[in-house]
Amino acid sequence: MLKLSNVSKRFGGLTVLTDVSFEVPQGQVFGLIGPNGAGKTTVINLVTGLMPPTGGRIEFNGQSLLGLPPHRITRLGLGRTFQNIRIFKEMTLVENVVVGMHAHLDYGVPGWLFSLSGFRAQEKRARDKAHELLAWVGLDAKAGDLADNLSYGDQRKLELARALATDPKLLLLDEPVAGMNSGEKVALMGVVREIARRGYTVFMIEHDMRFVMGLCERIAVLNFGKIIAEGGPDEIRSNPAVIEAYLGRDDDEVVAA
Repeated sequence: MLKLSNVSKRFGGLTVLTDVSFEVPQGQVFGLIGPNGAGKTTVINLVTGLMPPTGGRIEFNGQSLLGLPPHRITRLGLGRTFQNIRIFKEMTLVENVVVGMHAHLDYGVPGWLFSLSGFRAQEKRARDKAHELLAWVGLDAKAGDLADNLSYGDQRKLELARALATDPKLLLLDEPVAGMNSGEKVALMGVVREIARRGYTVFMIEHDMRFVMGLCERIAVLNFGKIIAEGGPDEIRSNPAVIEAYLGRDDDEVVAA
């Protein structure tokens, strides 16, 4: 579904990514892991059009993403969350999720200004869908609450629901459990499993090894801007280069996660 071929990124004289290549298969949960500064978020920013690569190709379902602005990439079917939560705290949960659907709503400026029948019908469908997505992530009971009143973990779930509202074929998660406590992580793991069960393809980057190993069917490892390993969770656990570069040779608890 998503294919990176020899992708590189330089910022002036600093090379962040060098010949990064991997593929995200349709219908799987795929993980990209690596130490801080390895270039993981840069990969997602390149895929979603927030910055251009210096070299290489990025394709989604066979179509090149190079040169496309973020809103066009979203319309192709790539939705994402961010490492730092980006929600509208002064809006209700339903309103936050409806915002994610606007790329697919087509009622025009006159319909919005004069509340024409087409506008009202689409807004109702959007709100009904928003309630459905909030139910998926366990937040429907709080649909009318302000987002600012949510706990940190629930704000993460809301961001997931809003990303799903863009109707993605591929969902990209940028460190989804960053800052969460253990209970919140377990709850979000269940949410991501449910999303995958519903047929979504998921591509995540994450530091929490238990979370990654518990969800991902295939994992690529990035270190100093280069892919050093790729395989299933068991292969990654036992790979000496991964243990040395990321997990740490003495961290038996993480290696056994």
